[in-house]
Amino acid sequence: MNPRRKKRLTIILSIVVGLGASIGLLLFALQQNIDLFYTPTELVEGKGPKALKPELGQRLRIGGLVLPGTVERSETSLAVSFKLSDAGGGIVTVTYEGILPDLFREGQGIVAQGELSDLNTVAAFEVLAKHDEEYMPSEVAEALVGMEHFKPEYTEAQLQGSTH
Repeated sequence: MNPRRKKRLTIILSIVVGLGASIGLLLFALQQNIDLFYTPTELVEGKGPKALKPELGQRLRIGGLVLPGTVERSETSLAVSFKLSDAGGGIVTVTYEGILPDLFREGQGIVAQGELSDLNTVAAFEVLAKHDEEYMPSEVAEALVGMEHFKPEYTEAQLQGSTH
């Protein structure tokens, strides 16, 4: 192999390796910043969108209806917890430290963004409430098809989290 051809091959190989490494790093970085949307039923059943199983510590978004009578506020801090449900019957507890949106109400749809503590608990760092009766994120609307503002047939045991 002549020196000129060897030099050209080395340059091309270096470019290919550099591009491959750059693409690999880019994909890794994007994967770390994606927050997938889950419904309460998907979390409880350990399933997710596009067959992605939720993992503990994973950042995610969850949407559903706040079950009436489940909002518990701390008397000494801004900590609050509440239970979310969807038409599939899954119930997930959301914990949050901060001031809830003015439109946050029991029996209404919300989306919370946070980290999965266990399959039944999400530690939220952001809670979003819908701004009127007409608007709701499409993911939440799909999860709540056929469900009214709340399902009154939940038992006390389900609300305490002992069934899932």
